[in-house]
Amino acid sequence: MKFFATAATLVAAAALAACSQNAQNETADAANAVGADVSATTSNAVNDVEAATDRALGSAEATLDNAGARIEGGADRAGAAIDNSADRAAQETGEALTDAGNALKN
Repeated sequence: MKFFATAATLVAAAALAACSQNAQNETADAANAVGADVSATTSNAVNDVEAATDRALGSAEATLDNAGARIEGGADRAGAAIDNSADRAAQETGEALTDAGNALKN
């Protein structure tokens, strides 16, 4: 896009040398308008890229947050299952020792 604007400016400058003052002013105005259009287009493109980047990063952040929450939930459930298993094992061991003690006593 810059190449096009530069080429248009060079052609306009060459044409200006052979034209009247009024034609030179109109050509200069047209060149300024082309430059302004290029600048506006570039600015819009930069804004679009920034907005798309922000959306992509926000989506990635949300995905990571959700994955972290799922991992944490799974770890909590695993910990609770381990605690319950340990409690049952301790209770069954205690009952087995009681039964053994009663068997020895009788």
